[in-house]
Amino acid sequence: MPGTRKLGRASDHRKAMLRAMVTYLLEKGKIETTVTRAKEVSAMTDKMITLGKAGDLHSKRQVLAYVTKESVAKKLFDEIAPTYAERKGGYTKIIRTGPRRGDAAEMAIIQLV
Repeated sequence: MPGTRKLGRASDHRKAMLRAMVTYLLEKGKIETTVTRAKEVSAMTDKMITLGKAGDLHSKRQVLAYVTKESVAKKLFDEIAPTYAERKGGYTKIIRTGPRRGDAAEMAIIQLV
């Protein structure tokens, strides 16, 4: 279930951070972050793409309530979701890149498949 990791943040900060990261991933297609954040972003992005595949009014309202940019929500319904129409799940891929130089946190690149 998405949202089980606390990520060392207060709940409002964590939700805002995840919303921003999911929006950026859907906008750009690829981001670099820590592995634990990537796993959370992956779960929520998969949920958003699944809602985008449904395409009904209720799903659109749910996506618009989560994604912070209206243009990204439009892109999700018009471009991203139709490309995954035949796919059952697993819309993102996490590639580990090694430790970060400053604090040795395990880094990863998350991208849309």
